Amino acid sequence: MVVPAANVQDRDGAKRVLEKLRHQCLRLVRVWADGAYAGPLVQWLWGLRGRSKILLEIVKRSDAQKGFPVLPHRWIVERTFAWLGRYRRLSKDYEYLPETSEAFIKIAMIHLMLRRLAQHSEGF
Repeated sequence: MVVPAANVQDRDGAKRVLEKLRHQCLRLVRVWADGAYAGPLVQWLWGLRGRSKILLEIVKRSDAQKGFPVLPHRWIVERTFAWLGRYRRLSKDYEYLPETSEAFIKIAMIHLMLRRLAQHSEGF
């Protein structure tokens, strides 16, 4: 996981995040992204790996739509942010260092996974 500083543009920070996928997550073949990530990042990600290519699919909203429409696959990200926001340390941006934010996000996700595993194992 990579948490870039707040002064880093999302498009630029995405390269640091996605660079980690070069040798990890080899089964990953598709990444969905917001319209802000369109452009050279699509080609850059396609060329990141030799044989196991990664497709960056841009999910755009229609300009004709009013309000806040639910977009395909976008709700997954919003739901994850909502889960993380339930943790007090992650509800606001309290941390000075991005590394501290990374650590608290990892702790929150580990907690979520452990709770789900515990609920799943109760039936056995």
